[in-house]
Amino acid sequence: MNTVKQTDIYDKNERLILEDCTLCPRECRVNRFEAGTGYCGTDAGLNIALVCIHRGEEPVISGKEGICNIFFGGCNLHCIYCQNHEISRKDSVVRNVGNDLEEILDQIIKILSGGIPAVGFVSPSHVVPQVRAIIKGLNSRGYKPITVYNTNGYDKLETIRSLEDLIDVYLPDYKYITEHIASEYSEAPDYPEIALKAIKEMYYQKGSTLSIDQNGSADNGLLIRHLVLPGHAEESKRVLHSIAEELSPGVHLSLMSQYHPTTYVRQHPVLNRPLYKTEYESVVETMESLGFRNGWIQDMDSNVNYRPDFRKENPFE
Repeated sequence: MNTVKQTDIYDKNERLILEDCTLCPRECRVNRFEAGTGYCGTDAGLNIALVCIHRGEEPVISGKEGICNIFFGGCNLHCIYCQNHEISRKDSVVRNVGNDLEEILDQIIKILSGGIPAVGFVSPSHVVPQVRAIIKGLNSRGYKPITVYNTNGYDKLETIRSLEDLIDVYLPDYKYITEHIASEYSEAPDYPEIALKAIKEMYYQKGSTLSIDQNGSADNGLLIRHLVLPGHAEESKRVLHSIAEELSPGVHLSLMSQYHPTTYVRQHPVLNRPLYKTEYESVVETMESLGFRNGWIQDMDSNVNYRPDFRKENPFE
């Protein structure tokens, strides 16, 4: 991988962090300006796999016109079932649309100028300086879109604290509450502890209220996502109990049924099949019994509707 020359998009502190990377809980301490040798496999460039209009799972995130999503390559979790594996894995082929910030800003602004109100940063935990650079670049050009931090939840507490003045809507996953499941599926036994701390900070900043504008788009707040995995309905119920007890049943939830087994888990004894309707419905029942009153559930055919193909110009259409 080529040495990254574009250092002027980062401030001094961010350059120091990237030279001895401790951005995410992995704390690989690699020099990102030299190569992508850390866990995420990304260097100090923008590492953007795709910029596109996305009409996603939650109506308040997509809005009427969609959201301008920036999909980053690489990831600080290696979930064995990842639906975005075409861009998230180290051996991914579809990875980078360019490292020139001005060109990326041009792409984003072209989409925003078409009436899209929000910019979403997808899988940003390992590229937070890049997120800052994009937001500052847009602001310098006179654009102040709604900013959505669409994260897997494996974020350092101090990182979330540092984003308070930049991020309007937090959209975190809360994947697991059991260490051995987090270890087996995402190589992160500390995920339950790390994710809960990060989400608690998001809740501290935003509270339970998800502010929605006159067009039906969320413009401030917190929305927690949870994907129900086959064979793990009880784990999902424990996650819901954690949210209700540690935060509030008043938070907004997106309870997803869209799991689809990729080629990487076709031989897995548990994850090699779609989610059963009975499994998902039992988790929905728990959500209702715990008093959750805000959020979204999915139809069982969502695993077909939301399956991306990153070889296409728009992977979701």
